Amino acid sequence: IKKRRDFRDVFTVTIDPLDAKDFDDALSLRYLENGNYEVGVHIADVSHYVQPGSAIDVEAQDRGTSVYLVDRTIPMLPEKLCNMVCSLRPDEEKLAFSVVFELNENADIINKWIGKTVIKSNRRYAYEEVQDMIEGADGDNKKELMILNDLATKLRAIRMKEGCINFHSEEVKFILDENGKPIDTYVKVQKEANMLIEDFMLLANKTIAEAIAKSDKYKDYTFVFRIHDEPNPEKLYNFIQLVSKLGYSMNISSREKLVKSYNSLFNAVEGKGEKNLIETVAIRTMAKAVYSTTNIGHYGLAFPYYTHFTSPIRRYPDLMVHRLIERYLMENQPSVDKEEYEELCHHASEMEKRAAEMERESVKYKQAEYLQDHIGKVFDGLISGVSKWGIYVELKDSKCEGLIRYTDLNDDFYYLDEENFRVIGQDYGNIYRLGDEVKVKVKS
Repeated sequence: IKKRRDFRDVFTVTIDPLDAKDFDDALSLRYLENGNYEVGVHIADVSHYVQPGSAIDVEAQDRGTSVYLVDRTIPMLPEKLCNMVCSLRPDEEKLAFSVVFELNENADIINKWIGKTVIKSNRRYAYEEVQDMIEGADGDNKKELMILNDLATKLRAIRMKEGCINFHSEEVKFILDENGKPIDTYVKVQKEANMLIEDFMLLANKTIAEAIAKSDKYKDYTFVFRIHDEPNPEKLYNFIQLVSKLGYSMNISSREKLVKSYNSLFNAVEGKGEKNLIETVAIRTMAKAVYSTTNIGHYGLAFPYYTHFTSPIRRYPDLMVHRLIERYLMENQPSVDKEEYEELCHHASEMEKRAAEMERESVKYKQAEYLQDHIGKVFDGLISGVSKWGIYVELKDSKCEGLIRYTDLNDDFYYLDEENFRVIGQDYGNIYRLGDEVKVKVKS
């Protein structure tokens, strides 16, 4: 502890999902005499406990990431570490790796410091509690949380102005009984409390990447970047064709115009039937963000330098970044081997992709399991797709998607008008269009 900056007496909190146990990150706030704020982004110091080449390290490297399925978590690190020792639990002294900012009231960065700290979180919050306070409710430490939220909002505005694409995503969550069977579902929406944390994490990740890439001394050293390439022109062209048929326009004459088009499109489709299709295809037009030792910047965030530093409990690349920062900035050691690290980056990107696929499959599985108990029931849905074999409908509450075959539409013979995303009844001219609201019965 003697070698670390002591933050144990500084107001510090964690804000996480209600059911989280692995608290990677905490925020601290201190008022400075010059009227500015000191905000600390404190990340669990996993590299202090997980030594390179140890059995735990080798296994974590192989797994690459924690996997969050609906009914279980498959952690990257042993539970003793991820939920106990490293987790930034309230009222416990914890070792952290921190990025500390001095910000004025416009959220301009006056100073920054990177280093090892010891912290003691005053309280753990769930996103919901903080969100209630943002919306006007009273609560513990409301003043400090509102200052953090105000600064985060300003940081976000700066980021949006600089051309960050604001991808929206909705997550389906399940309420499970004691046997892991889904008894209810709800859609988790990203609210301001989530963004508050996200904005400070983005700032810390960007600052860490810049500390290496923008420094005369380290810019040629091997480092792990989180990179995101520009969209594939062909996919982008197809996407523009799709949205224009749905009545939306995109301007792609420059990156700036494209970003504006994306952001206004996402606002325009909010609450409409085609929302999911458009958002899904929009994300598919984008390249996949990956880890690499060769930096090309992050297109979606509009950051020239970006990395992952803020979740070392659940992502191996963050642990690699912690070690590299310590090696270069604190121990003044030479650069590591680029090829070896590129291989590690490639493996981590691959494992991340596999984990995302598993997580999606797990949601689909639970949706099917949930509907097993609702056969014969009627639900409100939105037409989410049309194809040559039938109409796809997504249920409003549970986001379950299913197919209605044309053979089951027995009031007419329907044919597909693919150009205009609709199906038309031959005799009576009844039309079902992408985005229409429909009532559906669960057949099987």
